[in-house]
Amino acid sequence: MTYPESIDWLFSTQLFGIKLGLDGPRRLLKEFLAYPEHGVKVIHIAGTNGKGSTCAMINSVSRAAGNRTGLFTSPHLIDFRERIRVSGREIPEQECSAMLTELRGICETLDPHPTFFEIALVLAMRWFRENSCEIIVLETGMGGRLDATTAVPADVCAITPIALDHMQWLGDTVEQIAAEKAAIFVEGKPALSAPQEPGVRKVLEKEANERRSPLTFIEAPLAGYPLALAGIHQRWNAALALECLHQAGIHLDYGTVHHGLSVVRWPGRFERLEHAGREIILDGAHNPQGAAVVAETWREQFGTRQATLVFSAVAAKDVRGILAFIAPLAAKIHLCPVDTPRASPRKNSPRTSRRMPRRTSATRASLPPSPPPC
Repeated sequence: MTYPESIDWLFSTQLFGIKLGLDGPRRLLKEFLAYPEHGVKVIHIAGTNGKGSTCAMINSVSRAAGNRTGLFTSPHLIDFRERIRVSGREIPEQECSAMLTELRGICETLDPHPTFFEIALVLAMRWFRENSCEIIVLETGMGGRLDATTAVPADVCAITPIALDHMQWLGDTVEQIAAEKAAIFVEGKPALSAPQEPGVRKVLEKEANERRSPLTFIEAPLAGYPLALAGIHQRWNAALALECLHQAGIHLDYGTVHHGLSVVRWPGRFERLEHAGREIILDGAHNPQGAAVVAETWREQFGTRQATLVFSAVAAKDVRGILAFIAPLAAKIHLCPVDTPRASPRKNSPRTSRRMPRRTSATRASLPPSPPPC
């Protein structure tokens, strides 16, 4: 298959939906020779908010320390290949299409057919193996206990802040969701967590105790280093990222950490852009807790300055809760359709509105605060 043909085939497998479970990805990892080599360190990150940023910082500092690092994240923003990077470089189109062609042949022999996410993970793991990656950083897709990434044996597991999300799959309370996510903990291996509310913390402690995994909670945000990602929450993520590397046995010194954190980039997380002489802040917050962080970071950066808010969402999540935090930042709000079958139906006209949509949608990408010209 050509690269476009291989990507078309891969996305066609979304018709198989979400199938939580580990038997399928384990079988595919084995068939495709995609398990990591002996001695390769695997760091596995789950949580509700901050997973991608934490993974990006682990990757950047690990590279600064001289390691060849594989990074698997989701979703992508523009190109599928963003999900699979070796030392910062996306998997090339030719290699991606060649391996997807091989994977297609394997998948056609399997019942049930592997899902989109399982195929993407196994493709990444094989590419990391072929490139002799020394550190592999895996971002959980959803949950943890039955997420495909959990099929890969991990050396260090970490949980970012937990909130209500994906409730139709993971449970109706933060405690139920925490139990699903904490199930990534591996017997006898280090477990780490960002600060959590008391009920969540207790669940994580129970899960770690059952697995005899030494559990450490991050107690303070990182200080004393420059950080390319905006917001105090990113300093908590940075502290978690550095502890993951320490627990993985990666030697860190001031210069390595300084460089790794000062150059880290993670698009779509309070990302500052320029267009037609105006500054745009792009953020993909998709639940109320994420929106609260966006609002906090906006006020850190811009004080009481008001924005023009451009907002798009997909159906399933708490749009009312999200807008409750970010709408007060805005002088104007534009509700825009998004081109996907998962889109939330637009209740208002395309003209500016401050009226809240009904609770029928989820943020897929929000484009908060583009300030008016000075």
